[in-house]
Amino acid sequence: MFSGIAALLAAGVWAAPGAADQGWPATYSLFGTPGIVDMPTAVAPADAEIAATVSGFGETRRGTLTFQVLPRLSGSFRYSLIDTYDRSFDLQYQITDEGRYMPAVAVGLRDFIGTGRYSSEYFVATKTVSPNVRVTGGIGWGRLGSVNGFANPFGLDTRPDDSVDTGGTVLAGQFFHGDAALFGGVEWRVNDEWTLLAEYSSDAYERESDLIGFDRKSPVNVGVTWRPSDSYQLGAYYMHGSEIGVSASVVTNPRTRSMPSGLDRAPVPVAVRGESVVAAATWTNPQVEAASMDALGTIMATDGFRLLGAEVTGNTLRVRYENDRFRSEAQGAGRVARILTQVAPQNVDRFVLEPTQRGIALSSVTLLRSDMERLENQPNAAALSYDRARIGDASGPAPALDWNDPTPAFQWGLSPYFELTLFDGKNPARGDTGLEASFRYEVEPNIVLSGAFRQRLLGNRDEVGSIAPSSLPPVRRDSLRYGAQSGNGIEDLTLAWYGRPGRNVYSRITAGYLERMFGGVSAEVLWKPVASRLALGAEVNYAAKRDYDLGFGFQDYDIVTGHVSAYYEFANGFEAQVDVGRYLAGDYGATFGLDRTFANGWKVGAYFTLTDVPFDDFGEGSFDKGIRVEIPTDWLAGTPNRNTAGTTLSSLSRDGGARLNVEGRLYDVIEDGHQMQLDETWGRFWR
Repeated sequence: MFSGIAALLAAGVWAAPGAADQGWPATYSLFGTPGIVDMPTAVAPADAEIAATVSGFGETRRGTLTFQVLPRLSGSFRYSLIDTYDRSFDLQYQITDEGRYMPAVAVGLRDFIGTGRYSSEYFVATKTVSPNVRVTGGIGWGRLGSVNGFANPFGLDTRPDDSVDTGGTVLAGQFFHGDAALFGGVEWRVNDEWTLLAEYSSDAYERESDLIGFDRKSPVNVGVTWRPSDSYQLGAYYMHGSEIGVSASVVTNPRTRSMPSGLDRAPVPVAVRGESVVAAATWTNPQVEAASMDALGTIMATDGFRLLGAEVTGNTLRVRYENDRFRSEAQGAGRVARILTQVAPQNVDRFVLEPTQRGIALSSVTLLRSDMERLENQPNAAALSYDRARIGDASGPAPALDWNDPTPAFQWGLSPYFELTLFDGKNPARGDTGLEASFRYEVEPNIVLSGAFRQRLLGNRDEVGSIAPSSLPPVRRDSLRYGAQSGNGIEDLTLAWYGRPGRNVYSRITAGYLERMFGGVSAEVLWKPVASRLALGAEVNYAAKRDYDLGFGFQDYDIVTGHVSAYYEFANGFEAQVDVGRYLAGDYGATFGLDRTFANGWKVGAYFTLTDVPFDDFGEGSFDKGIRVEIPTDWLAGTPNRNTAGTTLSSLSRDGGARLNVEGRLYDVIEDGHQMQLDETWGRFWR
């Protein structure tokens, strides 16, 4: 049987020339990665594609999140039920693209960090041999080398077990060691929606056979997938001659929109001087100034902007404002500039726009009014306007004229909430739903008192269970105890003060109940020139552990923590962050993070923390690590807003490497208004 399949694969790879069908997307396997049924393929999804897959057969269950980090590199995080719940990470790199004669070739690591229950490595080649047939062949090690294996072609015949009892470490000593075996398969696209699958698996499923009674009778798997749209895939399979399997994948791409564009309010058109401008010739008269400011503030408010101040100096109008609606500060600047053409005195030919957040000016964008008049309807207007714009710092005093903003200083709301806790080995999913009452009182634009109170209505997060032992202070591992009995409590209650102490320098002080588990005082300073890719920051905190009832009381544990941080913006939306310092349990170390941010607000990234806590003392997982995702709600709804829905998929809530969860850290507040982000999103300037 194997020789026949191998012959088919060899014939397919070296068959008559055929190019890859760009309209045939990757099939997502039971492992949630590009594959056939269980075996991987060398098909690379589109850059930035994200797939969430749930699958199962027999007693095995898997949930996988796969992200195409770069056009050739994908990463996956998986949570599985085998004989126990297990977390694993995969990487796959596409070495070559498919060509006229050559197949696509990829190398992959499956479960390369963790307990190693799925640990395997492979090289795989995939070739499209006709518009509707795609064949794959590969060689694997580890679990993918456990059926009809042969001597290691690299001479690395012994596969060591270099995992640790707590898991979570990179299993580099095993890579491409031990016996190797061949695998392969074929995909036949019946039509645009249905695909038939067949594969020869090189995974013997020895662990499952020994521990959960999996009856593996054959190395052959067959299946069918149904993909009626680019957004999801459903699959059904017959596994190893003994089990029925199913899978469901939801697929999206941050580079595309889920809703059509154009649902936001149309911008005010540019008013050309001498044709449609009805504003006063100058603002030299106090009554004219007041009337003009009132008109400007009212028009800006209808478009989602809050006017903080304005002044005319010579032929320059400087406006400081807050963008409350549009995610892109570049889009906000374009809309404000068009409003200014309607109300600015006719002698004004230069606009200086100063967007702010939390009451602090982020940057200054200088535009010529004549450019606005000439470029509005020109081809490639966005690029032309960016070339003419001047972007700099805005650390000077506020404009001389204030607007009597009618927005109430006190605002409150009541909304439902849903909270999900994952990866508890005793109960892998716990959730609560209920109501959250929140308020915000603005003392000044840069001084804000805010808080939130939650009341649980349904859920099982009150089932605390046992708390894993550790030699470290319980700063995170008892998180489920907060509000478990009462079902309600204060989530946070803080007073935050933001400032600009100097050019390129920003500051923040936050005091109160900083998060669910800790209260105290947090102070931060950040150095970030507007045009620089590099930012440097420092933060110091005094934190005291709160009572479990989420009231006003504290427990007998407090600590001073702090970090120095470096941020760097690479090309293609990648941002790196390194934090070095002291954590909540008193341990010292560093956190390394890498995120990819998209122009529409999507953010996908990963992080890990290494401290002086030994792996055995840290416990299961060995060290803190995780994946984080932020989804902009305007991407989902199609109407503009600045809200996001985010989650962090961390292996476990442990004590080592734990930081305070302080809302509104400076880099997150200011980065959208600086040159790198303005450059990335300037395509929205005329929207």
